Amino acid sequence: MAQIPDQKLVQVVDRFEMLEAQLADAANLSQDEFASISKEYSDLTPVVAGVRQYRALNQEISDLADMIEDEDADAEMRGLAEEELRALKERLPDEERALQLALLPKDSDDDKSVIIEVRAGTGGDEAALFAGDLFRMYQRYADLQGWKTELMSASDSSVGGYKEVVLAVNGQGAFARLKYESGVHRVQRVPETESQGRIHTSAATVAVLPEAEEVDIEVEDKDIRIDVFRASGAGGQHVNTTDSAVRITHLPTGLVVSQQDEKSQHKNRAKAMKILRARLYEAERERQATERSESRRSQVGSGDRSERIRTYNFPQNRVTDHRINYTLHKLDQIVQGDGLDEVIDRLRAEDQAAQLAAMETDGAA
Repeated sequence: MAQIPDQKLVQVVDRFEMLEAQLADAANLSQDEFASISKEYSDLTPVVAGVRQYRALNQEISDLADMIEDEDADAEMRGLAEEELRALKERLPDEERALQLALLPKDSDDDKSVIIEVRAGTGGDEAALFAGDLFRMYQRYADLQGWKTELMSASDSSVGGYKEVVLAVNGQGAFARLKYESGVHRVQRVPETESQGRIHTSAATVAVLPEAEEVDIEVEDKDIRIDVFRASGAGGQHVNTTDSAVRITHLPTGLVVSQQDEKSQHKNRAKAMKILRARLYEAERERQATERSESRRSQVGSGDRSERIRTYNFPQNRVTDHRINYTLHKLDQIVQGDGLDEVIDRLRAEDQAAQLAAMETDGAA
């Protein structure tokens, strides 16, 4: 691993100390400025602690090396110094890697809540059933993380499962964990209706969108058309008597979002706007990432929805993530949400390794 340039460490500490000084003079800051500076200061605090620990370790190594080279030093002390030096040098690579990871550019959306869209793909009824499995997997995973979930909309399949389902997951760091789930998920299993016991393959598409606030994406009234209509499907008398369903069309992009799950037109409109902002925000994220450099978007974290990312093989109780060629024989735990962390942790580690390699390549160029 390439040594961390001291100039970079100096810049981080200088920035931290500047923010510290600004917070000490908080009376001269607006509320928005104070919130922004506080967040950056909070994010940098563990990084600077790592920098100071790394520097202290290097200083100890340097001091011990000087003691060993000092011919006038006591022989016993030199022996102890050599022993301690070996131990510190063994620690150094781990400390260096931890600091390298802490210094990686942070995705500004990592702390955001998310909207997960799951759509049945190829495979007919079996794909819809699989979409339902994925929906419940993410719902259960969110519950285990202590996050709150809200069903935004659902288009049920006649055999169970969903043609399309949208789930809001509200919790600190939800996007950081779930962003690796975007893409095509493939399932291999024997459908209940299959009399010959043949394995069928079907698929569902997952999109994980960071939730966008009004400050992130401003949607002007002139850019949208709102249509109201009578909801269809199950729902009792209300469905037949009230124009509560809402369809919002974003005119500049042609994006359309419909909501009819709530009895209130106001609530349906609020949900539709939430999904529309998230989709517009994600489109802007993708545009900016492409502009920065297509070659720098690692396969692990690209979120390409057309890419087959994972296969769930029920007969073999096997899940394979194709981006990192990683296989686990615990499908039952993963689809229950309990085992998903193991896959996500591996994906994050691979993504971080790819970013570190890119940084070292840039540093050597």
